[in-house]
Parts: sequence; structure tokens; C-alpha cells
Amino acid sequence: MSCPVAPVVDLVFSRWTTPILWTLNFDGRQRFSELERRIETITPKVLTERLRQLERDGLVSRTYHREIPPRVEYQITELGSSLAPLFAQLAHWGTAHLPDVEQARLSYDA
Repeated sequence: MSCPVAPVVDLVFSRWTTPILWTLNFDGRQRFSELERRIETITPKVLTERLRQLERDGLVSRTYHREIPPRVEYQITELGSSLAPLFAQLAHWGTAHLPDVEQARLSYDA
């Protein structure tokens, strides 16, 4: 029997997907440059690729505004927002248990 969690982990928890979804969920609609500033270590190429994939997966929407200069904004979709409780639970787990993980690592390495 295959693990039912694996496809979700592959979809949501890649290195850059989680920070993008977290930012759009908690900070709201963002322009590309705003996302790039908030996720400091991501390159423009990777941000573009991840946003396209998230849009394809239905987790992020892209809105093009016909202005001069043109403006593009990204926003988390209802489907993407449905992940917020999962992120909140993981954040809670991290706060409660990451010190235990660090202690286990120190004990193991000793």
C-alpha cells in the first residue's frame, strides 16, 4: 500500500513552494518583486518556475493588469488557503518540538 501523504508532500512541501504559499496566505496579494523581497534567498528564475507550477496546480492565481507599466499580482486561491490549518499545525509542532529534535541531535552526535 502506498503512502497517501507522499503526493501532498511532493505538491506542497518543496523547498520554495511552502515559503511562497506561506507569504501569500499571511501577507495577501503580492507582486513578483514583493515576493522576491520577502523570500530573500530565492532567485527570480526559481520564483517564476514555482509560481507557474503553483498556478498550474490551482494553489495560486495570477492577475495581469493592463496598465502602463503592466502589473502582475499573485494571490493564494481558495484551494491554496485550505492548506492554512496544516501550516498552522506544523508551525505549532515546530515550536513545541524542534528544541527536542535539537537535543536529540546533540545527544546522537556526542
